[in-house]
Amino acid sequence: MRLLLIEDDEELCEVVALHLNKAGYELDICHSGDDADYYISNHTHDAVILDRMLPGIDGLTLLQRIRRQGNATPVIMVTAMNGINDRIDGLDGGADDYLVKPFVVDELLARIRALLRRPRKIEDVGLLGYADMEFNINTLTATCGSKSVSLSKREGAMLEYFIMNKEQILTREQILGRVWGMDNFVEDGNLDNYIFFVRRRLKALETQANIKTIHGIGYRLESKVDVEVHKK
Repeated sequence: MRLLLIEDDEELCEVVALHLNKAGYELDICHSGDDADYYISNHTHDAVILDRMLPGIDGLTLLQRIRRQGNATPVIMVTAMNGINDRIDGLDGGADDYLVKPFVVDELLARIRALLRRPRKIEDVGLLGYADMEFNINTLTATCGSKSVSLSKREGAMLEYFIMNKEQILTREQILGRVWGMDNFVEDGNLDNYIFFVRRRLKALETQANIKTIHGIGYRLESKVDVEVHKK
């Protein structure tokens, strides 16, 4: 599982990062709101630990921005601002949890585990699109031109995750954790089966959207048109 740690106190960041690495998490680290904005826009994470007071874009503004963009990555906001109104602002701004400094790292780890155990939420955002395809996450229906296919709940969750992270490599572990849940044991072949099922749906649509295998790593949703352009 990969986390994004955003903290401008570099000494505190080093201590927290040490414990997170020891707990088995992979980490991206940044110390400003501007750098965090770049990481969130260009990488996929299973959860974000976000300091509220940051140089550049402040944490609350950054959080509100990514939520408006449809990014539903779980976020724990960490701050010394412990007033009730501060907590309300953070939670209303899109934080999934709120932790006040100073804190015990073991509590942060417990909150991360609890956050990653939560079942995925299907957001009421209607249509998602990529290339020449649209996917309705409420009806679990994908369309391309005059063609339409229905997906199972798990197929739909997988396609939604790919579209929300289009053209980014998703590891097998990320897909399993997001679609099946962190605490569920899943045989490795089940992921391969569902990748096959979703690819079959895309083939039936005759869409340009394609799930490419990145050998030894995972998968990426890409457009066949873009691939052909790069080859020329």
